[in-house]
Amino acid sequence: MIKEISPYIVLNGNGRDAVEYYKDVLDAEVRSLTFWKDFVPNCPPELEQRVINAQLYINGMRIQISDNSPEFEYKYGENVTIALISDDVDTSKKYFNNLKKDAKEVVMDLQETPWSPAYGNIVDKFGIIWQINTEI
Repeated sequence: MIKEISPYIVLNGNGRDAVEYYKDVLDAEVRSLTFWKDFVPNCPPELEQRVINAQLYINGMRIQISDNSPEFEYKYGENVTIALISDDVDTSKKYFNNLKKDAKEVVMDLQETPWSPAYGNIVDKFGIIWQINTEI
């Protein structure tokens, strides 16, 4: 079952600054702040302090933030995506495959990651970037 749809902000190396900024200007509660060094084995020193995921809550609503992976070109205007959060792998597969049918691009096929049993990233037929994430 889909349990949430939330905005996901992707930044170019200044994710930590953005977390502090939104915390202050939006009175957000930072519930988690995880860095690349926490998930990436043998993380290069220049990436250690990049945000891999931050979760901020504003009146119970979640905004997520991360820094862009250096594997991908950072493009302004493509730095806000939609995160579709499900509570089981089958639901994630269903919606990922539905979006995949007419997708412009599969950025990352649905797969297990350190933070999710099923995560994928896709650009739909309208150019909207979706992150499908499973939180069990």
